[in-house]
Amino acid sequence: MSRPIRITYPGAWYHVMNRGRQAEKIFIDDHDYKAFVDLLRETTEAWNVRIAAYALMPNHYHLLIHTPAGNISRAMRHINGVYTQRFNKRHLVDGQLFRGRYKSILVSGDSYLLQLVRYIHKNPLKAGLVTDLKAYPWSSHKPYLSVAKKWDWLHKQFILSLLSRAKNSQLKAYRRLLSADDNEKFEKMMTAKKWPSILGPQDFIDWVKSTYKETNGHLEIPQAKELRLDIDMILSVACKYYKVDRSELLLTKRGTFNEARCASIYLIRRLRQDTLVDIGEIFNLDKYSSVSSIIERMKSRIKQDRKLKNRIQKLEKQLKKNQGLT
Repeated sequence: MSRPIRITYPGAWYHVMNRGRQAEKIFIDDHDYKAFVDLLRETTEAWNVRIAAYALMPNHYHLLIHTPAGNISRAMRHINGVYTQRFNKRHLVDGQLFRGRYKSILVSGDSYLLQLVRYIHKNPLKAGLVTDLKAYPWSSHKPYLSVAKKWDWLHKQFILSLLSRAKNSQLKAYRRLLSADDNEKFEKMMTAKKWPSILGPQDFIDWVKSTYKETNGHLEIPQAKELRLDIDMILSVACKYYKVDRSELLLTKRGTFNEARCASIYLIRRLRQDTLVDIGEIFNLDKYSSVSSIIERMKSRIKQDRKLKNRIQKLEKQLKKNQGLT
């Protein structure tokens, strides 16, 4: 059976995990743990990836990774390959360290990213390695609580901004996240022998399935196609369709339905799966909840208004035609 092809595109998020061969330890002592953390920092600089969370356990690791360049496979090949070389050299051993290809889940949606941060950071606690997460030095939990500049390489500020736009309340919100009860359905899914290949809201799952063709039970990437539509293209097509200037897409008119603006926000989320925070920055919206409200209202209007639905479908068709996806 052929291996499923990794779903990759610029801006994708992944939860990644790998284990030692035959459940053997991949970290023998503190030096090994530190070497792996240093390697994560090196990888963010060398391969333009962002590590948002990590937990290093004696025989496996968990990572939450953002890939602006859509290069998850190359970055993980670097991490696993370089660490194996350094481990083998130090411990005077040879051969394979990891059991094989890393496991990964393609992730989208702010709430799912937050659940994964909590799941990853609580791993040492659930494994019985510590009774207090602050006592475990080999996860990114303590760096999340630290203001030291040595942790600036960690992509934690983005995650904290999902919890609160106000910096002075972010740590309190983060502690609340960690202390909240676990989602039983989510925990069951993450501890199952077989992970889902995609994790996120239904519109994201639908987007992935419509973008990739399913062959022999595996989602495969169309080899020569760009998968993410350019933001400028979406805005330009919307302006041309609605016959408005770009500036009108950025205007908030209280009590008035600005369809061009709302359609642009909706399509950026639907076709690119950008985060609510990122979309808010484009449209001068301070609160990501405001972006979410616009998207949900658009979904509701599209269900109720056939003409609006047709207009949105025409926009999508034009965008995909421009991008060469149809």
